[in-house]
Parts: sequence; structure tokens; C-alpha cells
Amino acid sequence: QVRLVESGGGLVQAGGSLRLSCLASGSIFTINAMGWYRQAPGKQRELVAFIPLVGTTTYVDTVKGRFTVSRPSRNTVGLQMINLSPEDTAVYYCAASVTAGLANPNYWGQGTQVTVSS
Repeated sequence: QVRLVESGGGLVQAGGSLRLSCLASGSIFTINAMGWYRQAPGKQRELVAFIPLVGTTTYVDTVKGRFTVSRPSRNTVGLQMINLSPEDTAVYYCAASVTAGLANPNYWGQGTQVTVSS
């Protein structure tokens, strides 16, 4: 089993920046892709960005150029967010998969709230 714990998040004004971090523990050598989903109130959870162990990063169109996903180590993933807008307000979830994709994560974090005020 793998446990994912997020940190970061909080309240920021529009145009501001935040950084999220996620640490995996447990059977970390089973993990391939790690990344981030988000769920805004009344909306479906969406994949924001992810990075496999080998390969390139992937971003949803709405965050390209503003968000950067990083993989400092095998069991950590970060999400640097700049130029935030109220539309980015959501609960952000760290996710991990045993495959190179993150369409169907095997593991989820508990979520961290990001609120962007206008």
C-alpha cells in the first residue's frame, strides 16, 4: 500500500502563487506516475498535471504556462502554481499510479484546499 500526504495550499489573491507538495510512503517502488487532480464545487474531479518516472509531463490546457509539476524524487511530487485565478479554486488531490499514466490512479491523498480570491 501507498500513502500520499499533501502539504501546501491555502488562500491567495488572484495573480498570486502557491506551491503544493506530496510525499508518498509505503510501497513506493510500485509507483510510476504521480500528479495532481482537482475538484471545484459542483464540478467533476479533473486531472491537472502528472509526471511519470520516465517521460514527459502532461498538463490540462487550462493550466499550461501557469502550473509546473515536478518530481524531486521517486516518492515526491510538487505543483508550482503562478498567476492563479478564482477559477483555480478547488480541492487539490495528489494521486499516484503503478502505470505511466494517471487516468485511473491507484492511490489518492486526502486533498488540500486552494482558494483564490478575486
